Amino acid sequence: MNAYETYYPRPLLKRDSFFSLCGEWKLNDKKIEVPFPPESKLSGYEGDLNELVYTKTFSLPQDFVKENDQVILHFDAIDQIADVFLNDEKIIHHEGGYLPFSAEISKKLKDENVLKVIVKDDLDLFYPYGKQSKKPSGMWYTPVSGIWQSVWIESYDIKGINDLKIETSMDEIKLHIDSQSDSFEIEFEGFKETFKDKDISIQIKDPHLWNLEDPYLYHFTVLAENDKVESYFALRKFEEKEINGHKRFFLNGKPLFLNGLLDQGYFEQGIFLPEKPEDYENDILNIKSLGFNCLRKHIKVEPEAFYYYCDLHGILVMQDMVNSGPYRFFRDTILPTIGFTKIRCSIEDQKRYDFFLKHSIETIDRLKSHPCIFGYTIYNEGWGQQDASRTYGLLKKEDPDRFFDSTSGWFFDDHSDFDSYHIYFRNKVLKGKEKMLFLSECGGFIRQIDDHRSEKGSTWGYGKTDSEEALTDKIIEMHEKMVIPSIANGLVGAIMTQISDVEGEINGVYTYDRKVCKVNKEKLLKANKRLQEIYEKQCN
Repeated sequence: MNAYETYYPRPLLKRDSFFSLCGEWKLNDKKIEVPFPPESKLSGYEGDLNELVYTKTFSLPQDFVKENDQVILHFDAIDQIADVFLNDEKIIHHEGGYLPFSAEISKKLKDENVLKVIVKDDLDLFYPYGKQSKKPSGMWYTPVSGIWQSVWIESYDIKGINDLKIETSMDEIKLHIDSQSDSFEIEFEGFKETFKDKDISIQIKDPHLWNLEDPYLYHFTVLAENDKVESYFALRKFEEKEINGHKRFFLNGKPLFLNGLLDQGYFEQGIFLPEKPEDYENDILNIKSLGFNCLRKHIKVEPEAFYYYCDLHGILVMQDMVNSGPYRFFRDTILPTIGFTKIRCSIEDQKRYDFFLKHSIETIDRLKSHPCIFGYTIYNEGWGQQDASRTYGLLKKEDPDRFFDSTSGWFFDDHSDFDSYHIYFRNKVLKGKEKMLFLSECGGFIRQIDDHRSEKGSTWGYGKTDSEEALTDKIIEMHEKMVIPSIANGLVGAIMTQISDVEGEINGVYTYDRKVCKVNKEKLLKANKRLQEIYEKQCN
């Protein structure tokens, strides 16, 4: 039994009704462990990938479906195009490889059921694809195909709770409940009240704020007609304030330096998935022990378990939108590296732009209830970039209380909440302008650990070191020569590359298998604490 067979995949809307379809399936008539992608070792798959036809036979428990219940079949992610059949009847078509979709199946169920999923994945650049490449090397990695997140079923009353959206401040929670029920009972920590409206606002007495040292979560229940769900919320506020001519980032009215790591969400054995959901928690606790306080989730949308553990342990997340469109090495890397960063990227493919925009809106809708999300990256280094200012305006309306980095690295447009730079191979003192100044990528120094490399071929990164001491000193030198002087000029955060090695890119603070921390923990923790202390002084 793999760990995903028993792990409930949706922590913000949890009910007792849960039947997992993870575990053994057939892919092209050969065994595969779902939800691991077939390219991964954990999938156990030993067949070709010219076509992808999944099959699974299942029977629901006798008392699983009650009278007046709707039965929902969930796929949390399939890459890229999926057609789903239940008992030879087509029930859903879905395009795009990073977001969940579902279908109501109550009238199509039998005592024994056959589920078939036909997937097409040609790594079509029309769709969001992230770092996947047919020729992986350097910063491009092994592609995944097919099912790569949980498949599961739930059953609940037709007047039950279909969805729950949560917004909070420092002393208020607002809920929007998607349901046909006429009333809702909300209960948490001594509070219990019945509401007739689907849009609910509750003032919190003596609020217990969520912060990085004390990430307090309020757990609550919502009771509707013959249905009950569990969820949680946190009270906190992200804001920018102008201090001494520079815009600064604040959490709950206190200055916070966004000291983070790039997190690409790759794992040695499972590629897009760790062996068990709790491995996300291990990553988060590891980086907190080094003094980092945020992660930039780099052009990948994770299973909800990742965001839950960030909520639980107090790690902020900047969520990247997943890029589509061609990568042009000369335009997107060579020209910016030598200083040409002001190329204007208009809409050149309207259909692809529309799909990217739709995918981005759905990403926000899925994640905005998580307390850990403080912002979003729209375009990374010009990859697939089309009219960033228009995109900023449309996405900002979807989540006005978060911050948006429209153009991370270069090809700056008019509208963004950050002036965002990527600096590698050198240390450069940055100067703030009208927006919050953000060093959204830096570092990336190599330290090779031979016994913990996933590949024995070429390696890649930004400047070599040969020991724990040398790597740690290189990071501290970057602090001294670039980060700290830039804080004085308005810098609100720095995202260092990266949380772990990924395939041939060996510039993580941990090895790809997460078994070796490549830096001196005590020394780096002390250095990271110093950044926050310096930032606080600049904000006084």
